[in-house]
Amino acid sequence: MTPTTTAAPALPATGDWLRRFHPADDAPVRLFCFPHAGGAASWYFPMSRALSPHADVVPVQYPGRQDRRGERCVEDLMELADLVTRELLPWCDRPVALFGHSLGASLAFEVALRLREAGQPDPVALFASGRRAPSHHREDQWVHLAPDEELLAEIKALSGTDPAVLADDELLRSVLPAIRGDYKAAETYRYRPGPALTCPVTVLTGDADPAVTAEEAAGWADHTEGPFALHRFAGGHFYLSRHAAAVNDLVRGHLS
Repeated sequence: MTPTTTAAPALPATGDWLRRFHPADDAPVRLFCFPHAGGAASWYFPMSRALSPHADVVPVQYPGRQDRRGERCVEDLMELADLVTRELLPWCDRPVALFGHSLGASLAFEVALRLREAGQPDPVALFASGRRAPSHHREDQWVHLAPDEELLAEIKALSGTDPAVLADDELLRSVLPAIRGDYKAAETYRYRPGPALTCPVTVLTGDADPAVTAEEAAGWADHTEGPFALHRFAGGHFYLSRHAAAVNDLVRGHLS
């Protein structure tokens, strides 16, 4: 008698929220990636290429940018976390890890908590890049309320926007609504105390990042009962641009 085999359930369509630039259906872990304020899923294309097929990299695409430019930006991080979690749940058919930069790090943390509430295990790893710990709040950060010129100056100072966009004033101003909305989500976010995660938390920062002090980065240790590691790289808020290979190697090593 010929034994029967059960096919693995088909993955859902990625829809508006998720992107898979280098699908790796057989990868042992799925890595969800969360962009920074004003960022898009495509920012993680190089990381996806570097980590596939070791990990199935699935970046998140927020509303209000690129192919979702016509949609309303979500200006509340808690609401955004609820929406993202709903989209990720059908993709939790294997161990998952989360990587977020800046705003994305706070969002990844809140998504991890919501996945747990939905009955999922904690991720196998949380990578928090370029962001202070959730419990460390700065009262003086209200960039999202600043005039356009001040917001533009902030963006240029952090050097995280494509130089081609920075050089095109009309194009830059066209993406300001999404950037302002993301800044509002990041700056109005308030951590709600609760049980810590149990997964390993790895924090990555630039040693000259004005948005994260050494103390604020180390504060992530308070949010997990699992292993904690802090890695500092030479550079500012977007140190990743200079150290992409090292960051990819670090992530790959932790996931393996």
